[in-house]
Amino acid sequence: MTRTYTQVMKQIDHLKAEAERLRKQEVSGVIERIREAIDFYGLTAADLGLGRARPGPKRGAAAAGRRVVRRAARKGSKVAAKFRDADGNTWAGRGKRPVWLREALAAG
Repeated sequence: MTRTYTQVMKQIDHLKAEAERLRKQEVSGVIERIREAIDFYGLTAADLGLGRARPGPKRGAAAAGRRVVRRAARKGSKVAAKFRDADGNTWAGRGKRPVWLREALAAG
């Protein structure tokens, strides 16, 4: 059976509506289970990371998705010069080559 673009788009709309309806049904049950667990374990908003005070670093899958930036890796950090010429010009090897180095390399 050959289907048209319009038929497929209608089916997608129907499936999206059905998915949203099912989500709404399931959310109420999930919220109830979460509330029961919070009451049972005596958790607070801070324990869940919802308050101003954070309980501590995350572990596992949640932490794996985060990118940690160390102070030394931040923009503008100074590094030791790797290249020098007789005139006292220096370059750390980061970024675009300076003119004095390009000229020296071209001259041989």
